[in-house]
Amino acid sequence: MADPSTYRPAPGAIPTSPGVYKFRDAHGRVIYVGKAKSLRPRLSSYFQDLAGLHPRTATMVTTAASVEWTVVATEVEALQLEYSWIKEFDPRFNVKYRDDKSYPELAVTLNEEYPRVQVMRGAHKKGVRYFGPYGHAWAIRETVDLLLRVFPVRTCSNGVFKRARQVGRPCLLGYIGKCAAPCVGKVSADEHRALAEDFCDFMAGRTGNYLRRLEQQMQEAAEEMEYEKAARLRDDIGALKRAMEKNAIVLADATDADLLAVAEDELEAAVQIFHVRGGRVRGQRGWVTDKVEDVDTAGLVEHALQQLYGGASPDERNESVPREVLVPALPEPVAPIREWLSGLRGSQVDLRIPQRGDKKDLMATVQRNAQQALALHKTKRASDLTTRSRALQEIADALELDSVPLRIECYDISHLQGEDVVASMVVFEDGLARKSEYRRFQIKGFEGQDDVRSMHEVIGRRFRRYLQEREQTGEWAVPEEDEAPGGARDEEGRPRRFAYPPQLLVVDGGQPQVAAAKRALDELGIDDVALCGLAKRLEEVWLPGEDDPVVLPRSSEGLYLLQRVRDEAHRFAISYQRNKRSKRLTAGELDSVPGLGETRRRALLKHFGSLKRLRAATVDELCAVPGIGRRTAETVAAALSSRTPAAPAVNTATGEIIEDGPDQAAEPVAAAPQTAPSQETP
Repeated sequence: MADPSTYRPAPGAIPTSPGVYKFRDAHGRVIYVGKAKSLRPRLSSYFQDLAGLHPRTATMVTTAASVEWTVVATEVEALQLEYSWIKEFDPRFNVKYRDDKSYPELAVTLNEEYPRVQVMRGAHKKGVRYFGPYGHAWAIRETVDLLLRVFPVRTCSNGVFKRARQVGRPCLLGYIGKCAAPCVGKVSADEHRALAEDFCDFMAGRTGNYLRRLEQQMQEAAEEMEYEKAARLRDDIGALKRAMEKNAIVLADATDADLLAVAEDELEAAVQIFHVRGGRVRGQRGWVTDKVEDVDTAGLVEHALQQLYGGASPDERNESVPREVLVPALPEPVAPIREWLSGLRGSQVDLRIPQRGDKKDLMATVQRNAQQALALHKTKRASDLTTRSRALQEIADALELDSVPLRIECYDISHLQGEDVVASMVVFEDGLARKSEYRRFQIKGFEGQDDVRSMHEVIGRRFRRYLQEREQTGEWAVPEEDEAPGGARDEEGRPRRFAYPPQLLVVDGGQPQVAAAKRALDELGIDDVALCGLAKRLEEVWLPGEDDPVVLPRSSEGLYLLQRVRDEAHRFAISYQRNKRSKRLTAGELDSVPGLGETRRRALLKHFGSLKRLRAATVDELCAVPGIGRRTAETVAAALSSRTPAAPAVNTATGEIIEDGPDQAAEPVAAAPQTAPSQETP
């Protein structure tokens, strides 16, 4: 526990301008980000007597080891920078909302040549229009089914679309009039895109003009005695009205608004949001959070607004930020928030508390949803929190640790008969997997099968990087062999690779693996990280230097947590090893062709469908592939002709010889199974 007085800045050194500040722990990790209208009084408030601070604030300042700040020109800039840093650093003491479920949204992929309507979840992608979120995926499908009669946009997958183009025959939806069938040329790409844009306009709430236009066309068709066309338009109008009726009218004045309500107690808070467009509830979502910082309802509202609107892309901001945002409490001061929202939308945004009428009644409904969400979350989590705490305490007691291991790292080695040797590192914090900090390694220090030597190499590399990050203040380069899904980051605390040490290091294996890991730690002079190994056969826990294992009861929650950590490391290692093996088996011939990159390799395989057809292609046929010039085509033809084709793949279960067919490129792992029994060694 650090003494805040050891890093307290001199009062005269702190500016009185608006700004954003960061607290860091002893490892340089950003643990809290805040903003202030005037930095000097705000930062000084953290360094008063600990007895006068809120318990959570006291925990934060005693965990921190340093504080720094950045001065900005206005409070709006401070708000924007605070959001950016919270998103970038993921500080442990800031309020971070997490969805209580994964919400489906209706998406239109306008970034494709032939846009597709589909249900999507997760992060938004550039060039895709989203509508929702919806409570259930079936609600989206019912709406889409009604609208496809009027806007026959394609809904098929890329595989189905490609196959229909190859055979020249549309799918069933093309025959029954619920798809314009661009796959077979019934409409051009421009005509199909116009349909998709009309679909988006209707979903965005611009329904009145479109319905009036259809009604006018229906009347004109009836006057010209084109009764079949008039009947078809009549049915289209009926389908659109039924789709509109899926969302009940809650505000009679066709309001566009988001209503946000908060339910909270001393430890947690739940946020519920209703998205109202055109007077109708178009979507609903909810968040829950631990109140890890001293924050009131207005502060929770401010954090929720940042998360709700701050992540929208520039193309989506005008639609994602409505004209009105109704909240239960206004952040203080409210002017910077209003100015920020108006800047995102491009026009004035009214941020206020509803006082009377339908909007106040609807806010009461949103508030009830928030209270129910908080009650449900606490019911689900109560036993989970208790179980995780008991598991961590049992591990600490069994291994005689000074404190419970809040961060656990586990390592596993995987290979296939000594080839493609890889290792995995998984991280559990507070008993939960933290997948953003998973890492994977290629073993390149030697060749062959040696799990003990591999473990020594991986532990040495991981903690050597840790020491480098701790000692250096400038940006350092990570070798390519240490692959990290999150990408390279810098010393500013931006998402870590190896900068944060574990309290407990677990290796998959027994005495030999534990001894190898201990030797690697000793060579680097690291003696403050607890180490153990979990052997698979009897689920024994091995400690370094001990002749007898620690045996936890089979019913122990601590043993169950260690097993989950070990199994997750095994899964992550196996998936990486299989991925490397499949790439080596299926793309080996093209990988070594000089001057042929990944994009052109994919283009060749997509054009010809398989390596077998690619080998038989002439230079002129290769030149027909987009991006392939004559010189490259001659190089590819010469490289493939000089090699002996690989032996045919055999299904070891049936003895069947698998042809090198068109599906090989699409499913590389399934298309090239091993011809001999294989054993994946963890």
